[in-house]
Amino acid sequence: MFTHIVVGSNDIARSKKFYDAIFAAMDIPPSEIHENGRLVYAKHGVRFVVTKPINGKPATGANGGTIGFAAETPAMADAWYKAGKENGGEAIENPPGVRHTGIGSLYLAYLRDPDGNKLCIGCKVPE
Repeated sequence: MFTHIVVGSNDIARSKKFYDAIFAAMDIPPSEIHENGRLVYAKHGVRFVVTKPINGKPATGANGGTIGFAAETPAMADAWYKAGKENGGEAIENPPGVRHTGIGSLYLAYLRDPDGNKLCIGCKVPE
Protein backbone atom coordinates (compact mmCIF):
# COMPACT_ATOMS: atom_id res chain seq x y z
CA MET A 1 0.00 0.00 0.00
CA PHE A 2 2.87 2.41 0.72
CA THR A 3 5.94 3.27 -1.33
CA HIS A 4 7.53 5.42 1.34
CA ILE A 5 7.02 7.32 4.58
CA VAL A 6 8.91 10.52 5.42
CA VAL A 7 9.33 12.03 8.90
CA GLY A 8 11.03 15.27 9.83
CA SER A 9 14.02 15.63 12.11
CA ASN A 10 15.73 18.58 13.75
CA ASP A 11 18.94 16.58 14.31
CA ILE A 12 19.82 13.99 11.66
CA ALA A 13 22.76 12.53 13.63
CA ARG A 14 20.51 11.98 16.68
CA SER A 15 17.83 10.46 14.45
CA LYS A 16 20.41 8.18 12.79
CA LYS A 17 21.38 6.71 16.18
CA PHE A 18 17.71 6.07 17.05
CA TYR A 19 16.54 4.72 13.69
CA ASP A 20 19.66 2.62 13.04
CA ALA A 21 18.99 0.91 16.41
CA ILE A 22 15.27 0.23 15.99
CA PHE A 23 15.65 -0.91 12.40
CA ALA A 24 18.57 -3.22 13.33
CA ALA A 25 16.06 -5.02 15.58
CA MET A 26 13.99 -5.60 12.42
CA ASP A 27 16.96 -6.82 10.32
CA ILE A 28 17.04 -3.59 8.29
CA PRO A 29 20.55 -2.24 7.61
CA PRO A 30 21.65 1.16 8.91
CA SER A 31 21.44 4.22 6.69
CA GLU A 32 24.24 6.48 5.71
CA ILE A 33 23.61 10.22 5.74
CA HIS A 34 23.04 10.90 2.05
CA GLU A 35 24.37 13.94 0.16
CA ASN A 36 21.02 15.67 0.63
CA GLY A 37 21.25 15.15 4.40
CA ARG A 38 18.57 12.44 4.49
CA LEU A 39 18.49 8.98 6.02
CA VAL A 40 16.90 6.27 3.89
CA TYR A 41 15.98 2.81 5.23
CA ALA A 42 14.60 0.21 2.83
CA LYS A 43 13.13 -3.28 2.87
CA HIS A 44 10.96 -5.12 0.34
CA GLY A 45 10.85 -2.07 -1.93
CA VAL A 46 9.43 0.25 0.75
CA ARG A 47 11.42 3.24 2.03
CA PHE A 48 11.39 5.11 5.33
CA VAL A 49 13.04 8.53 5.01
CA VAL A 50 14.18 10.92 7.74
CA THR A 51 14.93 14.50 6.67
CA LYS A 52 15.04 18.08 7.84
CA PRO A 53 11.85 19.79 6.65
CA ILE A 54 12.24 21.25 3.17
CA ASN A 55 10.44 24.46 4.20
CA GLY A 56 13.19 25.22 6.76
CA LYS A 57 10.79 25.23 9.72
CA PRO A 58 11.33 22.96 12.75
CA ALA A 59 10.20 19.35 12.51
CA THR A 60 7.31 18.38 14.79
CA GLY A 61 5.56 15.09 15.48
CA ALA A 62 2.21 14.62 13.80
CA ASN A 63 -0.51 15.28 16.36
CA GLY A 64 -2.77 12.22 16.19
CA GLY A 65 -0.51 10.44 13.70
CA THR A 66 1.13 7.05 14.24
CA ILE A 67 3.47 5.13 11.97
CA GLY A 68 3.10 1.36 12.39
CA PHE A 69 5.82 -1.20 11.64
CA ALA A 70 5.29 -4.94 11.21
CA ALA A 71 7.16 -7.25 13.57
CA GLU A 72 7.64 -10.90 12.73
CA THR A 73 7.38 -11.94 16.39
CA PRO A 74 6.73 -10.42 19.83
CA ALA A 75 10.47 -10.89 20.52
CA MET A 76 11.28 -8.66 17.53
CA ALA A 77 8.86 -6.03 18.87
CA ASP A 78 10.53 -6.20 22.29
CA ALA A 79 14.00 -5.80 20.74
CA TRP A 80 12.74 -2.80 18.71
CA TYR A 81 11.26 -1.20 21.83
CA LYS A 82 14.40 -1.78 23.90
CA ALA A 83 16.66 -0.42 21.14
CA GLY A 84 14.48 2.66 20.78
CA LYS A 85 14.45 3.45 24.51
CA GLU A 86 18.23 3.01 24.70
CA ASN A 87 18.80 5.38 21.76
CA GLY A 88 16.75 8.44 22.55
CA GLY A 89 13.18 7.20 22.15
CA GLU A 90 10.46 7.80 24.72
CA ALA A 91 8.25 4.98 25.98
CA ILE A 92 4.58 5.91 25.65
CA GLU A 93 1.18 4.35 26.25
CA ASN A 94 1.14 0.94 27.94
CA PRO A 95 4.23 -1.29 28.13
CA PRO A 96 4.65 -3.72 25.20
CA GLY A 97 2.10 -6.49 25.32
CA VAL A 98 -1.04 -8.08 23.93
CA ARG A 99 -4.00 -5.87 23.09
CA HIS A 100 -7.35 -7.39 22.15
CA THR A 101 -8.69 -5.46 19.17
CA GLY A 102 -11.46 -5.71 16.63
CA ILE A 103 -9.06 -7.47 14.25
CA GLY A 104 -7.85 -10.00 16.84
CA SER A 105 -5.10 -10.14 19.43
CA LEU A 106 -2.05 -8.05 18.62
CA TYR A 107 1.29 -7.70 20.37
CA LEU A 108 2.08 -3.97 20.28
CA ALA A 109 4.77 -1.57 21.50
CA TYR A 110 4.78 2.24 21.19
CA LEU A 111 7.57 4.85 21.22
CA ARG A 112 8.11 8.47 20.29
CA ASP A 113 11.26 9.14 18.29
CA PRO A 114 13.61 11.95 19.41
CA ASP A 115 11.56 14.49 17.39
CA GLY A 116 8.19 13.38 18.81
CA ASN A 117 6.93 11.17 15.97
CA LYS A 118 4.71 8.40 17.34
CA LEU A 119 5.80 4.91 16.27
CA CYS A 120 4.26 1.50 16.85
CA ILE A 121 5.38 -2.02 16.11
CA GLY A 122 3.17 -5.06 16.26
CA CYS A 123 2.25 -8.54 15.14
CA LYS A 124 -0.74 -10.84 15.39
CA VAL A 125 -0.69 -13.41 18.15
CA PRO A 126 -2.81 -16.56 18.53
CA GLU A 127 -6.17 -16.07 20.25
